[in-house]
Amino acid sequence: MKKFKFVFIGFLLMVLITGCKTIKQKTDAIVEKENQKLSKFIGKFSSDLQMELGKPDEDFKNDKGNLIFVYNTKKYGIPCERRFEIDSSSVVVGFVSNGCF
Repeated sequence: MKKFKFVFIGFLLMVLITGCKTIKQKTDAIVEKENQKLSKFIGKFSSDLQMELGKPDEDFKNDKGNLIFVYNTKKYGIPCERRFEIDSSSVVVGFVSNGCF
């Protein structure tokens, strides 16, 4: 009986660990796809960004004096925030994506 419990618990742990690894691989793939999608705006003008994503929900200047465009959405009730940094010549120089998939 003890052997059966040991084998059952071992099997259960293997299934859980494998499941967690699969979820991590899927989320990593989704994040990579999101980064590829947003990186196409690097080096483009802010007008190109606005034509594609629309008017930002918020904009402000950061400590470096660059303009930050913030786009907020929700998918399945989970908030998604995308921030784009735009330099003084209106060129997108960076982005950050949080909670987006």
